[in-house]
Amino acid sequence: MPRVKRGKIHVKFRRNLLKKVKGFRSGRKNLMRAASIATVKAGVNAYRDRRVKKRNMRALWQVRLSAAAKEYELSYSKLIGALKKANIGLDRKVLSELASKERDIFKKIIETVKK
Repeated sequence: MPRVKRGKIHVKFRRNLLKKVKGFRSGRKNLMRAASIATVKAGVNAYRDRRVKKRNMRALWQVRLSAAAKEYELSYSKLIGALKKANIGLDRKVLSELASKERDIFKKIIETVKK
């Protein structure tokens, strides 16, 4: 069986790997083994943090809604419960945007819920 040297493939793999780790520090940017491990860890962290980002945003919306509801003598939980009873299907993201940017619309929603 003839020998396969793989020169072009190895160079292509190295070039693509080093593109991915551009900007990393120390040997992680130019040593193959360290760069390979760094890309795997970076991918794992990116995957996890996309979910953490969603979690953090929902927490932010809840804090905004809580602060806005306090102005109308409502707690966050009472507000959400009242919205469900009134069959108002707005989610927390939209409600927090209304509370921060469209005060008059949010006030009308609160008045509808309080009835």
